Amino acid sequence: MRIFAIDTSLEACSACVFDTEEDTVIARESIAMARGHAEALMPLIARVMAQAELDFAQIDRFVTTTGPGSFTGMRVGIAAARGLGLAAGKPVVGTSTLSAFAAPFLNADETLPVVVAIDARHDHVYLQVLAAGGRTIVTPRVVPIDDAVRLARGGKPRVIGNAANLLAANWPTNDPASQIEQCAAPDIEWVARLGASANEASSPAKPLYIRAPDAQPHNAATLARR
Repeated sequence: MRIFAIDTSLEACSACVFDTEEDTVIARESIAMARGHAEALMPLIARVMAQAELDFAQIDRFVTTTGPGSFTGMRVGIAAARGLGLAAGKPVVGTSTLSAFAAPFLNADETLPVVVAIDARHDHVYLQVLAAGGRTIVTPRVVPIDDAVRLARGGKPRVIGNAANLLAANWPTNDPASQIEQCAAPDIEWVARLGASANEASSPAKPLYIRAPDAQPHNAATLARR
């Protein structure tokens, strides 16, 4: 099965083609960026497909990260994946950004817990904590940094994500984490791998909104009826 993966949820614009039968990435590209994903994504997708020497009819499944992350960024990736899937007549699935961060670390060593932290701004983080073996013990949520540290401590966890350093700065010195891995965005290969194993019925490509957007319309902006 050939998987086309997209990630625009955080500080990168990334895409790749992954072949499950060969267990290899055929083509990939990732550009570090905090904003501008909408303008960068479609040209990047075109370059990845040219590198793979494939057309979209030869892709079996599309996958995109669904958040948490930038509200604008993740909607860009989801819209692109849905559009490509619709045009090619192929299924589209989603995977959380938290899961994509955790996957390579669990694959490398399942004996230690994994804590995933994504910057939610205003001294908060999006958090998920997985025990040894990958079982979720703290479900995805948005919490203050101090609460995140309290929930994440124990068992010498590996702390990963674009807010790993924020947790590390508040971590008690008498109970250190085993690893701090500051990552701006997930590895696009692991987005593809998760997409390959996702259940189409239970992994929709729709935004994972853990909290409401910061920017919301004001009631005063509503036009009065005449």
